[in-house]
Amino acid sequence: MDYYTLVLGSIFSLIFLYTTLAKLSSRGTKKLPPGPSPWPIIGNLHLLGEKPHVSLANLAKIYGPIMSLKLGQITTVIISSSTIAKQVLKNQDQAFSTRFIPNALQAHNHYKFSVAWLPVCPQWRTLRRILNTNIFSHNRLDANQHLRSQKVKELIAYCEKCSQEGEALDVGQIAFKTNLNLLSNTIFSKDLADPFSDLKVELKDVIWGIMAEIGKPNLVDFFPIFEKIDLQGIRRRTSVHFGKLFKLFEGLINDRCKEKKRRCSEKSDILEVFLNIIENNSEEIDHNHIKSMFLDLFGAGTDTTTSTLEWAMAETLKQPKIMNKAQVELAEIIGKGKPIQEVDVSRLPYLQCIIKETLRIHPPVPLLLPRKVEQDVELCDYVIPKGSQVLVNVWEIGRDFTFWKDPLVFKPERFLSSDLNMQGQYFELIPFGAGRRICPGLPLALRMVPVMLGSLLNSFNWKLEACIEPKDLDMEEKFGLTLAKARPLRVIPSPL
Repeated sequence: MDYYTLVLGSIFSLIFLYTTLAKLSSRGTKKLPPGPSPWPIIGNLHLLGEKPHVSLANLAKIYGPIMSLKLGQITTVIISSSTIAKQVLKNQDQAFSTRFIPNALQAHNHYKFSVAWLPVCPQWRTLRRILNTNIFSHNRLDANQHLRSQKVKELIAYCEKCSQEGEALDVGQIAFKTNLNLLSNTIFSKDLADPFSDLKVELKDVIWGIMAEIGKPNLVDFFPIFEKIDLQGIRRRTSVHFGKLFKLFEGLINDRCKEKKRRCSEKSDILEVFLNIIENNSEEIDHNHIKSMFLDLFGAGTDTTTSTLEWAMAETLKQPKIMNKAQVELAEIIGKGKPIQEVDVSRLPYLQCIIKETLRIHPPVPLLLPRKVEQDVELCDYVIPKGSQVLVNVWEIGRDFTFWKDPLVFKPERFLSSDLNMQGQYFELIPFGAGRRICPGLPLALRMVPVMLGSLLNSFNWKLEACIEPKDLDMEEKFGLTLAKARPLRVIPSPL
């Protein structure tokens, strides 16, 4: 016991000495934004709590829309207003374009091949162009519309089965499986999960495991001197999850390569496109880039869309007047019980308002993926020191009372007479980010979520499980890389 106490004491003594020397060396040379005084060793880590986005929003009310904290060894600057967010994400985008890499992403060297985590460089531009051209372009999305339509039909068929049996369903789970199979069909031309059965859940568990591990506060990220130790085992567990996905992807890639050698019928999916790119120009991308791109697509493309749909359903259930208004619009424009197509969404303004309001008050990523400055940067008369982490609190910006009237009230009508969109032009509403780092999957999300939500509302009436009254619905958040409901939304469908 004395030995471990001695070792632990030595470790914290080293940290204290390191941070003290660093603080003394920089004192008086840089004008940092205001912020709370740091404690020895841990800095301001104790202030984050279980919901850092909420804690940081409360601190911003004291220290202002740009503030600095010391999180362990890392100087962290928090942006909590749309005006300064615009400065960071647009006007000075180049200076703030590099990602701060969480230690977990070092597993399998994922950060070296991932378009989400690479710095802005020729390799990043190549991968981003490939994504935009071959997956998220208008023409490609139109060509794959039949796949999305089929997956929504399967979703409605499953809800119909639950309706006939009077069973409750987990909205987040069915949304996740729908999005998972949509992506797997777009990429591989096959389902990778049994659509609505719990018999084959490993892939879902692996993806959720990855998002959970990356979303956990990791002491190594705050104390880089321990990066080789992996104190909490987060990198090790992430490595296991990555390994399972990469093994799956490698098998699918090898199978397709064998089919191509046998000159079997050529498919038109994303995997085929990427393999053709490698075949024609192997210097652009290789199998490592493809596997990392697929990992990013499955991680970001399933979890964020799932949480958005679940929050939208929860908010409309909590306020039956909103659900009724949406169903009336659907009945008048589409016809009660009829399937919704993507082309119909532009004729459904109130449905679009529900999606916008959901993303305002429940942004899927409450704190935009962290940025890192590679050199001292001047921002709003302050100096952000080289190596600092920069976080934009999108959750707080969406609830800013100086811009939004009744910001804590879910009120879709606020968008009926507003031109605000989510394309990264209006910094009061940036759930997908903005600038060169804006989420490349935004065009797909803006097609998929309204069709899924509209189809559910236009096909069934909904009530909460266990006779819970709408006003009593638990809306507690669970913080992670994405902002999920703390308690899954379980509802019972019945025919309209």
